[in-house]
Amino acid sequence: MKNVLVIGATTNPDRYGNIVVKRLLNANQNVKAIGNKSGEIIGIKIKTEKIHFEDIDTVTLYINPLRQKEYYDYIISLKPRRVIFNPGTENLEFYELLQQNDIEVEVACTLVLLATNQY
Repeated sequence: MKNVLVIGATTNPDRYGNIVVKRLLNANQNVKAIGNKSGEIIGIKIKTEKIHFEDIDTVTLYINPLRQKEYYDYIISLKPRRVIFNPGTENLEFYELLQQNDIEVEVACTLVLLATNQY
């Protein structure tokens, strides 16, 4: 079981930031969640502050590139193995910063990776 941080989590069940939390849990991942508003998704508390979680393997992004800027230093400080840029989150500037810090960049859809056993 790996630690996964979803940035852009939401209590809205129609949003990908909600669906992915549920699918990650179904895939036996240990999910942490950060969003604009606090709340809960089937037992996972959505935090609104940048908590320094330990041993994060993967960060999966559901926020646009402009909003990502405020997370650059935070995500790098977590030292994840990889960051997944889901559709709509692509960000060349952030890719370069991550790669300079030996963090793998993956431009993919987390939901598709899970559905096709490529996660």
